[in-house]
Amino acid sequence: MTNSINELEDSEVIFVIGSNTTEQHPIIGMRIMNAVKKKGAKLIVADPRKIPLAEYATVYTPIKPGTNLAFINGILNVIISENLMNQEFIKSSTEGFEELRASIGKYMPEAVTSITGVPEDTIREIARLYAKAKTASIVYAMGITQHVTGTKNVGALANLALLTGQVGREATGVNPLRGQNNVQGACDMGALPDVLPGYQDLDSQAAQEKFAKLWGEGFAWGEGKSLGEMIEGAYNGEMKALFIMAENPMLSDPNLEHVKKALENLELLVVQDIFLSETAKLAHVVLPGASFMEKDGTFTNTERRVQRVRKALVPMAESKADWEILCGLMKTMGYSAEYSSPAEIMEEIRALVPSYGGITYQRLEKEGLQWPCPDINHPGTKFLHKGGFVRGLGRFTVNEYVESTQQPSEEYPFILTTGRIHHHYHTGTMTRRAWALDREHPEGYMEICPQDAKKLGLRQEGMVKVSSEIGEISIKVKITDKITPGVVFIPFHFGEAAVNKLIGQHHDPVVQIPEYKVCAVKLEGVR
Repeated sequence: MTNSINELEDSEVIFVIGSNTTEQHPIIGMRIMNAVKKKGAKLIVADPRKIPLAEYATVYTPIKPGTNLAFINGILNVIISENLMNQEFIKSSTEGFEELRASIGKYMPEAVTSITGVPEDTIREIARLYAKAKTASIVYAMGITQHVTGTKNVGALANLALLTGQVGREATGVNPLRGQNNVQGACDMGALPDVLPGYQDLDSQAAQEKFAKLWGEGFAWGEGKSLGEMIEGAYNGEMKALFIMAENPMLSDPNLEHVKKALENLELLVVQDIFLSETAKLAHVVLPGASFMEKDGTFTNTERRVQRVRKALVPMAESKADWEILCGLMKTMGYSAEYSSPAEIMEEIRALVPSYGGITYQRLEKEGLQWPCPDINHPGTKFLHKGGFVRGLGRFTVNEYVESTQQPSEEYPFILTTGRIHHHYHTGTMTRRAWALDREHPEGYMEICPQDAKKLGLRQEGMVKVSSEIGEISIKVKITDKITPGVVFIPFHFGEAAVNKLIGQHHDPVVQIPEYKVCAVKLEGVR
């Protein structure tokens, strides 16, 4: 997030797109509801489903899955054509505006309506609400990123903030919501294939020399592989071994039959987890990790806040904290990983990652700190880009809409979109073992609107076979008016009705995130 969670309560306008905020980020959802109910904020919600947050919206619009980019470009078109942009900010703080203007001309509201299903007047209303606000925040999640145009979608939202000057100030910004509690921290620490910790350039000689002083010479500095590339490498025999840590690709990855064959093709599969997940069941070796209550360390949350995690329980049986397991593996492989505690590891992080330079365990005893925090006297950074951008000027990008690879057809007339639900988390490795949560949603289901259910003869709680080009599942029917005609929704937490059996391997060409949010399917009643 460019800004902080509590700043949402001071935003005049909040634009939520591709995020079921109250169900998957309830603290942030509460802040948004407070902004509306207590401070009169105007809320805009765009989603294929009428999510709970829509009840609080000044404007709610359903949107056809896979058309976010055309929709956002339509909003940009209105702001430019009605001269609602922040010309002073554009002139002083950005570059590339003329190229953006030229590319946006074709996205007139009437053209965008035919693509997205969003009425022309609604597009104009959203554009005016956002552009005229003194402070406006954009909030998005994986409903924006999990598309073949995921990178372009994010770029278009950045264009929207730059066009109106809604960035670099309190209660504004572009605010992606991380899907798990330490995704931000994992990325900060270099768990990405193309950067060093702190997003430092792999090709930077200065960075290489700095890391070599602490890590020693001889490390591989080349760009690594993405998750999709690793699975493909395992499938075709190029990759011989995988170490999977606290991840469950046998439920979370697309085309699960393909994933299963890839993992079974490995000479060595090592899985580190706290429970025997679907993936761990395929492993040659399982390393028992410790849960969050059984270890010390830090998590970095979605607002860049580094927070302490303190051990409350002794690890069960032979399980160990992640850092202890990793150090043991490194020493076994011949590297001297002589760390005595997570606090000592944080000291190394401080030395190598400039944005963490002022973060110590002693300071974290009192409260969390938001990076950038470059030195010991720095208070942390509440919001980014105050007074300018790191690169100098904010750059507009041209993002042309292209259709999803998955379009309805005579054989596959429905669009399936996937996501999460309130009572379960990710692949259910933890939540489905909690009896109270599992009681609320013990099995998977497919949401469908009453009109479509009637046409197909489907009944509430009945079974339906859902088929795509690559697979099929049988699942219970949930008839609801909260989803639009022609669209169905299935949560991905349930292994016995694993929706990712249906999802193909289409992905964003830049970051290779799979297209989970759009899949053409057909429906057949079972009973």
